[in-house]
Amino acid sequence: MVEYKPVTPQQQPKFAGIKTFMRLPHTQTSRGIDFAVLGVPWDGATSYRTGQRLGPDAIRKVSVTLRPYNLALGVDIFEHCSGIDYGDLPVVAGYIEDTYTRIEAELCPLIETGVIPVLMGGDHSITLPELRAVAKTHGPVAVIHFDSHTDTNDRYFGKPYYHGSPFRRAVEENILLAEKSIQIGMRGSVYSQDAYADSAELGFEVITMSDVRAMGLPALVETVRQRVGRHKVFVTFDIDVVDPAFAPGTGTPEVGGFSSAEAIGLVQGLAGLNFIGFDLVEVLPDKDPAEITALLAANVIYEFLALIALNKKG
Repeated sequence: MVEYKPVTPQQQPKFAGIKTFMRLPHTQTSRGIDFAVLGVPWDGATSYRTGQRLGPDAIRKVSVTLRPYNLALGVDIFEHCSGIDYGDLPVVAGYIEDTYTRIEAELCPLIETGVIPVLMGGDHSITLPELRAVAKTHGPVAVIHFDSHTDTNDRYFGKPYYHGSPFRRAVEENILLAEKSIQIGMRGSVYSQDAYADSAELGFEVITMSDVRAMGLPALVETVRQRVGRHKVFVTFDIDVVDPAFAPGTGTPEVGGFSSAEAIGLVQGLAGLNFIGFDLVEVLPDKDPAEITALLAANVIYEFLALIALNKKG
């Protein structure tokens, strides 16, 4: 029996009520739920534009229009899943290591009880403490990383933690399986011809947008599925993997990315993998005319929920 599901328009109009993701109940529990949507309002590790701390609020606001039945995947999310909007995780403005400690501490009890976290950033640095929490229960996991940047840089002004370094740190901490992980969508101007060498040396498979256009989307989906196999997998989706024509509201946009339709199709193509967590990061509302980036982000998260439901169903 599904205990937690969204309020319907027959119970309350879409424009009314406190904004939660998809109008889910706002409560902090691990009892009787399959997934929890959580905001992480942190942008203290950005290298260009800031304001991603307001991303969770913007995504929640537009998510009220989402409906429970996913036609493409053939599943009604709330026939098979119980889920909540947990609210925002605690952050310490200006202090990244304290913020990391709080994110990990808050997530661990949820993950230990089998709840799948679905997180809304926030900048991409938040994925590191999320993976730390995941690894405490599941051990090292495979990562499917959608992004226009590899985020495997070493240091920024001598500091080890920023939104360009989480996956290097995660490999160093042995909390992900690089040999089963894949990075998709890399593109744009770089500093040298060896721009993606660090990722390869760390063990990741890197699929640039040039590779994607050459191989086609069906082949890309098959490559991802072969790489991950049946390993436990965490999906991290930086909204800047999408072309700024479709997602202008982000901190470090790069032209030549996926369209909205391609992005949704790629997430749907992951159906059946062994998911243990998801995040979507780098939504910047201040640069988001007509809320089109937030709307795309909400729909990508909706597809995450449908993937969870599909696994429960089947």
